[in-house]
Amino acid sequence: MPSIIDISLPIGPDLVVWPGNPEPRVLPTSRLADGGTSNVSEIRLGSHTGTHVDPPFHTLDDGATVDQLPLDALVGAVEVVDLTSVANTIDVADLAQAMPARPVERVLFKTRNSARWHTAPQRFATDYVSLSVDGARWMVERGIRLVGTDYLSIEPHGLPGHPTHGVLLEAGVVIVEGLDLSGVSAGAYTLACLPLRIVGADGAPARAVLLAG
Repeated sequence: MPSIIDISLPIGPDLVVWPGNPEPRVLPTSRLADGGTSNVSEIRLGSHTGTHVDPPFHTLDDGATVDQLPLDALVGAVEVVDLTSVANTIDVADLAQAMPARPVERVLFKTRNSARWHTAPQRFATDYVSLSVDGARWMVERGIRLVGTDYLSIEPHGLPGHPTHGVLLEAGVVIVEGLDLSGVSAGAYTLACLPLRIVGADGAPARAVLLAG
């Protein structure tokens, strides 16, 4: 039986969120200890909390929403690419050197970002490793269907107009953000990344796992 590697971030009160996004909260609405018939909670969180999926509707008003994404893009063979040597922005040269020669449809970027999830206290960082616009075009040209990154955005911080998102999402490439790949070696795996099926949503948290062996 293949081993299962959880690459999702735990959602809790200490989880870093994008500035201005709602912080996750779990609010008890019924508790056995208080005489309730069961334990029930209300969960409040943003659509781009923790490990989450960006559908085209995230930056395109006429794009597919998260509940319309094809499941065969979110499940299947994936390549984890080691880009931990990249200091800031992943460019075409980095991709050409790190990507496997064989065709791949799904790629996850392991960068120095993953180590941030294991520092305390966590603070939002603006100097996270991201993907350049030219790098996004390079991925589209090679038929990539899904690209994942290990921070809260694949876009360089502060870049006007979200062009990296635009290049990928206009081409129908699914973006997964907020992965933790710190315990994962580069190589081939099977990915299962299923966002919550929220009708009309611009994004949704997901449980993402890799199957190895």
